[in-house]
Amino acid sequence: MAVQQAYPWNKNRIIGQKKPLQISHIWGIRIRLELEGKARDLALFNLGLDSKLRGCDLVKLKVSDVSCGRSLLTRTHVLQQKTGCPVQFEITQGTRDSLSAWIRQANLSESDYLFRSRVTDAEHISTRQYNRIFHGWIEKLGLDSSLYSTHSMRRTKPYLIYKKTKNLRVIQLLLGHKKLESTVRYLGIEVDDALDISESIEV
Repeated sequence: MAVQQAYPWNKNRIIGQKKPLQISHIWGIRIRLELEGKARDLALFNLGLDSKLRGCDLVKLKVSDVSCGRSLLTRTHVLQQKTGCPVQFEITQGTRDSLSAWIRQANLSESDYLFRSRVTDAEHISTRQYNRIFHGWIEKLGLDSSLYSTHSMRRTKPYLIYKKTKNLRVIQLLLGHKKLESTVRYLGIEVDDALDISESIEV
């Protein structure tokens, strides 16, 4: 009887931290989605960046989470599924505009999920579907999709803010981390900062 050879689950896969998006990537995706008239995807992309939420929390957002009556909120908060802790985030003007356009186009009510499943309106899109949508954005830019994941969306804005401010406490609050050490590991900033210092010194 032949013995079936077992292969490691990560064979031929790139694992570890996924890259955050760069400014050029962000605008490249936005412009393509606008030109293609993909209102839902544009709202999902913008809110994913602003909220810095994990995919499991992002897909469950309802219209009532981002609006009060007919007005879109500038700030809101949600309870994180993983930690059970609340986290607050801003909703920038561009994101509010794209959300408003999508809510009108889809004729959503306050009790509806923002990103409803196309199978049944009573459910939201799955994290697997969100992952497929995300990789579609990455492929539009001609990037190596194995280097990015939906977690890249969560990392992008905190990473850009840290590079500008070097304020770890701010990033910890934005991500809803309980421990500062978690934020350090999450961003991988110690390695990046060490390389920046090394590159600045000529010998």
